[in-house]
Amino acid sequence: MNPLGHLKTITAHHNLVCGYCMRAGLWKQGLLHDLSKLSPTEFWIGAKYYQGTRSPNNAEREETGVSTAWLHHKGRNRHHYEYWLDYSTDPANPHGLAGGMMPRRYVAEMVFDRVSASRIYQGERYTDRAALDYYLKGKEKSWFIHEETKKQLEFLLRMWADKGEEKTIRYIKHVFLKGEGPGVGASE
Repeated sequence: MNPLGHLKTITAHHNLVCGYCMRAGLWKQGLLHDLSKLSPTEFWIGAKYYQGTRSPNNAEREETGVSTAWLHHKGRNRHHYEYWLDYSTDPANPHGLAGGMMPRRYVAEMVFDRVSASRIYQGERYTDRAALDYYLKGKEKSWFIHEETKKQLEFLLRMWADKGEEKTIRYIKHVFLKGEGPGVGASE
């Protein structure tokens, strides 16, 4: 049990995401990012499974078969594509589930969230390619992400990897969030 270590980690993560969001003009999202991690349901599980090098949700899942903290978290935070998962109305859908298209502002926050998690957990080993590599490693398991959301996420993560933080945040603020340019489709 490491409540102080966990609090330091989630605070550092929040501050990184908040800073990125504010630079992109998403002030409210930045300030409110991941506040559910402070709820007892998420915080105490995080403290119990804290390691400092990866999400405690993975450790909880490995030990118990399910992460109750993650189920609570993804149901309250719109920057996770799992939040948008619902029953499919398409009879041709063999899974019965489908991802809804995420509004652009949450796709942007998701990018910032993934980059920030990579920075926190990888520390000195972090590179601008880290979040893209992590996404690509699990991409085949993410069949339920809406295709347009998937294209947007991958486009922005590739931009971050290839062009860096400054250019990507500027693109997100001045192009992506306005619904213009490549890598965007018709979402809010």
